[in-house]
Amino acid sequence: MLSGIRIIEIEGLGPGPFAAMLLADLGADVITIHRKGQAATPGMPEQSVLDRGKRSISLNLKDPADLDVARRLIATADALIEGFRPGVMEKLGLGPDICRDLNPKLIYGRMTGWGQDGPLSKNAGHDLNYIALSGALWYASQPDQPPQTPATLVGDIGGGAMYLVAGILAGLLNAARTGKGTVVDAAIYDGSAHMMNLLMSLRQTGNLSDTRGHSLLDGPHWSRTYACSDGGFVAVQCLEPKFYAEFLQILDLSGDPEFRQQYDASTWPALTRRLAEIFAGKPRDHWAALFAASDACVAPVLNPSEAQNHAMNTARQTWLAPDGMLQAAAAPRFSEREWKPRPSPRRGDHTQDILTELDARPKA
Repeated sequence: MLSGIRIIEIEGLGPGPFAAMLLADLGADVITIHRKGQAATPGMPEQSVLDRGKRSISLNLKDPADLDVARRLIATADALIEGFRPGVMEKLGLGPDICRDLNPKLIYGRMTGWGQDGPLSKNAGHDLNYIALSGALWYASQPDQPPQTPATLVGDIGGGAMYLVAGILAGLLNAARTGKGTVVDAAIYDGSAHMMNLLMSLRQTGNLSDTRGHSLLDGPHWSRTYACSDGGFVAVQCLEPKFYAEFLQILDLSGDPEFRQQYDASTWPALTRRLAEIFAGKPRDHWAALFAASDACVAPVLNPSEAQNHAMNTARQTWLAPDGMLQAAAAPRFSEREWKPRPSPRRGDHTQDILTELDARPKA
């Protein structure tokens, strides 16, 4: 879908590489500028899933000759992705103003936690800090437990990378129409707050409380996970009455008067305890099989390896392991376009090829 679009990615952490991977999945020519002479980021492999489908060139951006190569590359690009704190790219001589002079149509994508301005813009932080301050962490646990959220998904990926990609794609459309580039200020703090608007719509109907455990989706017995006898878990979220009725029928609870008032919040704590006892009586796979063919909205909680072996994955091939690297396939999918995983390069794998391409380009 993005064939012919070139993205230059300055090596960074988490959401920036993820955004660049997604654009590569969509067919863009993504060239990552990896740091020359440095090992991969601590904790990251030499060949990362996040680099799949990209090309890699190793440069030292503090070396004038390598900096010139970077500028020449940026002059050929449709978009750039960087994830440094505000001001770092300017100090390197690759700030938006310089890059705009090199390439007026460039979409300059900036990925940060706090944004390019504001009282915290130059402060350090991580996923959990950004979503804590934005309000996105508040509902992420039971009321008697400290808030906890799946690592990086809500902030780095949901509030960060996905908003950066949306901003870059919007910028590319605008540049095609106007001939002018733009700077995309993608802040995890902003994006994670923006995702809260779905919940904010519940506030308008009185179904979202500032007190955890008292809202439509974080308080009921029919919207939570339950532990099973083997240490596994099942997820239950039968929100609509017809799905709730099927849930009760399968558990043989349809005739129980305590369960009939689905939306009576005063009954939720006691009914949660009753369901916890029921689900704790059998292993996870028992419940998975019992609810498998139903509309009761119950699913087993799987780890990624288990998800790869589930029948759902057999049908859709969402989880793959090319060359032994477990990873999820590209999303979304497009009609008449089949996606196949492309390998992840080693750092600097394409340096000579890219330099040769640059030298072959006619001088501006």
